[in-house]
Amino acid sequence: AYNRMSWKETLYTIHQSYQEKKHEIEAQAETLMDHLVNSNSFGISKTNDAEKPSIFTQESLDLIAENILKQADTNWGGFGNAPKFPQTFSIQYLLRYYHFTNNETALQQALLSLDKMIYGGIYDQLGGGFARYSTDNKWLAPHFEKMLYDNALLLGVLAEAYQITHNKLYAETIAQTVGFIEREMFSQEGGFYSALDADSEGVEGKFYVWAKVEIDELLGNDSQLFSDYYDVTEHGNWEHTNILWVKESLPDFAERKAIEVNDLNAILERCNNILMAHRNTRIRPQLDDKILLGWNALLITALCKTYAATGIETYKNLAIKNAFFIEDKFANADGSYHHTYKNNQSKISAFLDDYAYLIQAYIQLQEITGDSNYFIQAKKITEFVIENFSEISTSYFYFTNQHQTDVIVRKKEVYDGAVPSGNAVMASNLHYLAVVFDNKNWLQRSLNMVETLGMAIVRYPTSFGVWASLVQLQTVGMKEIVVTGTDAIIFLPLILIHFLPNKVLQAANNNHVDFVLLHQKDFNRKATFYLCENYNCKQPLNDIGSFLELIK
Repeated sequence: AYNRMSWKETLYTIHQSYQEKKHEIEAQAETLMDHLVNSNSFGISKTNDAEKPSIFTQESLDLIAENILKQADTNWGGFGNAPKFPQTFSIQYLLRYYHFTNNETALQQALLSLDKMIYGGIYDQLGGGFARYSTDNKWLAPHFEKMLYDNALLLGVLAEAYQITHNKLYAETIAQTVGFIEREMFSQEGGFYSALDADSEGVEGKFYVWAKVEIDELLGNDSQLFSDYYDVTEHGNWEHTNILWVKESLPDFAERKAIEVNDLNAILERCNNILMAHRNTRIRPQLDDKILLGWNALLITALCKTYAATGIETYKNLAIKNAFFIEDKFANADGSYHHTYKNNQSKISAFLDDYAYLIQAYIQLQEITGDSNYFIQAKKITEFVIENFSEISTSYFYFTNQHQTDVIVRKKEVYDGAVPSGNAVMASNLHYLAVVFDNKNWLQRSLNMVETLGMAIVRYPTSFGVWASLVQLQTVGMKEIVVTGTDAIIFLPLILIHFLPNKVLQAANNNHVDFVLLHQKDFNRKATFYLCENYNCKQPLNDIGSFLELIK
């Protein structure tokens, strides 16, 4: 490039500077190292700091909700201005805040955010699945790249919204999004690929957008109705072409057009199938076909949640198959895991996020299957993380394994960004598993991790969204739900369908010495249901209907 040193000149200059200014360069390097060490310490103090006001109060939970809602776009949903990201952690907090407080404002903002994304261009109206973010406030024009982790996180929060509202829009969106992931990101070995690029033929969004004349030719007499519903115009709604999006709900549109909802649905489905078939003849976006442990684990958690909410066995089976794949391709004999898999080769040591998400996935798998082996595996991985990732002077975990030597600084990450902070998820895992295994040290460590961040979570909840939801659970307390007996497992779906974010759920048809929740329970007859708190149980019930009334 003009007026830029060549690589050879750059190397010579570095060599000359080191020869002539060695002490100055070493001082600069030391300053840089200090900066790297301190760069991830925002909000983190040592665990033996002077006592601070407790964060575990209803006032803190109210302030978190208030601070999230201050950033809410009450017209188009979401939070803040363009570019707008889904911010699933904030939506999840508001849904749970509604569950615990009946705050209607929180619920409506959460649902508005989901609805506007589902109807927007950020959602693929033909093929399902969400793009990374919207470049505008209205969710019309996305950055067209589709990431596995975004779709996993959105599936999880859609499942919770469906449990609360039973709005079939959320169940349909779940089905379409899982369909997209299974169709376009699934490896026949059992894992899921990472992403689809935004562009094809060098043009961003070309695979997804439409000209009006193209739709007219393909749909014939149905074209005008379809175009009205999806805002397709002659001149285009984005850069002289059209992104399909929905400006009016289907029932309202049907009423305005004087057409039955079922008839409209049938027409749109027919049109969608025609356009999908044509779209599949286009040159596709490039597939990022590496399989990442952490992102696959996030999807397992999402599939478990969608199964819990809908009872659709396909979701559970996909989650179980993915877990088998992970153990087969990523696990090592010493208890460690690899980070990535491609072309029949696993490599790179797994990071904290990978382990944290996998533990979370195994917790969720146990809940939906009743298979206690998932809890045992979650415990083993947790012990591995504690041994290999702990920072001795605090309760937090490093991002890299202690045996990984190719890093300048072992950084710690606490912010929840596009994906959850590994520390936040580990704190949540410790909180849950402490109940399962009656481990007071794990419980205290989880509390310490939250307390040390303290009011930073309250002041900046959109940057600490997973932490905020953990504060909720630690404040309101956990409910222990235990189902025992010869037919215990078959009753799980009837419990799972209910929205109970602060539950620890264990079902078993025999006792197990490792699980305190199963001690002194009845296994010799048909299902018995227990609701406990701090291991103190109410009178056990044998009627599922009565038990469901108790836990609601």
